Order: sequence, then structure tokens, then C-alpha cells
Amino acid sequence: MTRDMARETTREVGKRLKTALDETRLLILGAEILFGFHLNAAFQQGFLTLRPGLRLLHAFAFLTMAVAIGLLIAPSLQHRIVERGQASGRILRATSRFADWALLPFAIGFGADMTIVVSHRFGSIGGWIGGGATVVALLLWYGAEWLLRARRGTTASRTKESAMNSAEDTPLDERIEHMLTEARVLIPGGQALLGFQLAIMLTDSFARLPETSKIIHVAALCSVALAVMLLMAPAAFHRIAFEGRDSEQFHRLGSALVVAGAVPLAIGMAGDLYVAITLGLGSAVAGALSASMAGIVLVVLWFAVPLALRRRVGHR
Repeated sequence: MTRDMARETTREVGKRLKTALDETRLLILGAEILFGFHLNAAFQQGFLTLRPGLRLLHAFAFLTMAVAIGLLIAPSLQHRIVERGQASGRILRATSRFADWALLPFAIGFGADMTIVVSHRFGSIGGWIGGGATVVALLLWYGAEWLLRARRGTTASRTKESAMNSAEDTPLDERIEHMLTEARVLIPGGQALLGFQLAIMLTDSFARLPETSKIIHVAALCSVALAVMLLMAPAAFHRIAFEGRDSEQFHRLGSALVVAGAVPLAIGMAGDLYVAITLGLGSAVAGALSASMAGIVLVVLWFAVPLALRRRVGHR
């Protein structure tokens, strides 16, 4: 491949990566709002009247939305940790792949939520509506796309994707743009979740929580607040300290802040799962197991896998 071809490929990869990250932003906000709904729902008066089966479904849907969020944020952290902000065919494929995977738990959780709220008011018809919502979502998000892809064919695209792996270094301005976009992937959901966390502290149900759950919720609230502050910091540094100018120092600092912001965000999400599921199912054991499972999934997706990939890339 000639240098001019490599530069052209680099620009194309960077552009497509930016588009993929923007599409992830569309998904993450909806996922975080539904995650916040599950937290808030457990504190509503009507939740106490739900059948045990619907409460179990609520806990299951809560976990599926946590998995969806984990999958949607994972490529941003891989880009920061493994590629160090460089655009490549690998991270472009990973971003698309994780977004594809995230749609499955998103569709399941979405249908489960429809089942819960409609069943609460209209009885068994809620199951049909919720199940239908999941089927329609899967058809729109997977079925139609696979049909169109089969018609278009993938031979040419695979050839181009293989060429993208040898792209040259990504320009600094594009790397900074990607970093700021990835901060915007994480922050809207954190802000939405923070709003739900603040609101439930004013409910009567929160006042009746065991002291352990109250402490864990406050810890989760502080963790999400810290995550929001860390994720907002790159923009402040760029405006105030660097006067809007691009530099390698700012790129390194912003990348570190984005990765650091994911740590308290994971802690806050796990804490909220414990509080809501413990309240919903009346079992601290169920809450602890759910929070532990979600915490492990987030740590593996956001940190363990990227660090392992970075080590493997370093050996190569």
C-alpha cells in the first residue's frame, strides 16, 4: 500500500469511527434512562403491589440494561487503553460489534419493562405487549439489517476492512475529537442516572430502607457524581488550560480522565443494582449477587479485556 493510499484509509477509518461513536451515543442515553427507570421504579408506591413474578422480571431487566451499558461503553475504553486514541480497523470493528451485541439485551430489557408497566394496569395483556415489543425491536434492529446486508454482499467490504489495519497514525485533531466524543458517550447516561439517584432520596420508600442500603446508595450517588465531574473535566481543561488548542499533552490528560471516569461509574451502577433489587425482592442476598455479577461484567468489559489486548498488542 502506498503512503497516499494509507493516508486516505486513515481518514476514512477516522471518519467511520467518529460516526460509530456518535451512533453509540444515541444508544447509551436510552440505555441509561431505562437503567434509571429500574432504580426509580423500585421506590414507587405501585411497585409494592406488583406480583412476585413481575418483581423478578424487573430485577432481570435491570441486569440486562446493565449489560447493554457495559457493552456500549466497552469500545470507548478499548480505544483509550489499547489503541491510545489511534483509529484502526480493529477498533472500528469492535465498536460496531459491541453496539450490535448491546441491542440484544436492550431489546429484552425494553420488552420486559413494557410487560411490567402494562401488566400492572391491564393484567395479562402486558405480557403480549412486552413480548411483541421485543420481537419488533429484534426485527428492526437485526432482521432487516441482516437481510439488507445479505443482498449487498460483504466481499468488497471485507477487502477494504483488511486494508484499514495498516493505516498510518491518526492526526492529533482527529484523536482529540474521538476522545471528546467518547467522553460524550459516557457522560449523558451518568448525568441521567445522577438525576434519578437524587430524586429517589426524597421518596418515602427511601426513608424506610435499611441503613446498609442507604449508605450504599449514598456511596453510589457520590461515585456517579465523581464520574460526571471526571468526564466533564476534559472540556474544561481544553477551554481553560489549553485555550482550545490541540496538543499531545491534552490528548493524554483527556484520555486518562475518560478512563478514570469509568471506574466510579461502574461502582455507582453496581451499588444502585444492590439497592433496587434488595428493595424489590426483599432479599439482600439477591441484591448482592446481582450487584456482584454486574460489577464483574463491567470490570471485565471495561478494564480486564482492554488491558489484556494492550499487553498482547505490546508483545507484537
